[in-house]
Amino acid sequence: MAKSKPGRTSRMLKLLIAIVVIAAASIGATMFYYEKTGFGLANAEGPVPVSATKALPLPSPIFTPLEPFTVTLRSEHSNRILYVAITLRLTDETSRRLVNEFMPEVRDRVLRKLSEQQPDIVQTPEGRQALVQSLSAALQEPYLPHDKGPDITSVLFTAFVVQ
Repeated sequence: MAKSKPGRTSRMLKLLIAIVVIAAASIGATMFYYEKTGFGLANAEGPVPVSATKALPLPSPIFTPLEPFTVTLRSEHSNRILYVAITLRLTDETSRRLVNEFMPEVRDRVLRKLSEQQPDIVQTPEGRQALVQSLSAALQEPYLPHDKGPDITSVLFTAFVVQ
């Protein structure tokens, strides 16, 4: 009778190991399925770790350079020359098309704003910032027959010389 006990224990041990392996495989397969289908722990309520979030690709910036401008700045004491190159950063392709389509009016608006500047003021950081705001406002006004102007996020100076 002593010989039958070790065989029986061996079979029970094999059966127990088989059950543990099947249970582990089942749990692993279930977790894998839920993670692949989006029902996993990453979608549970509560804070999501930064590494678990997928970063959305940022849209490429849309820049439209304008041909450089040269204007005479008149002051009480002398005349100075302003040479400036400007690039516009736009929000969408519709704004780019609008700027390109109305380029003569765009350039006219820029020239008018530039010629209003005082040489001593425009050379200061505050004066340049005021010029950026003035140009941005002027260029975003509607171009007839359109009822909405282009969406401009930045007016960038790529060259700025006062002589």
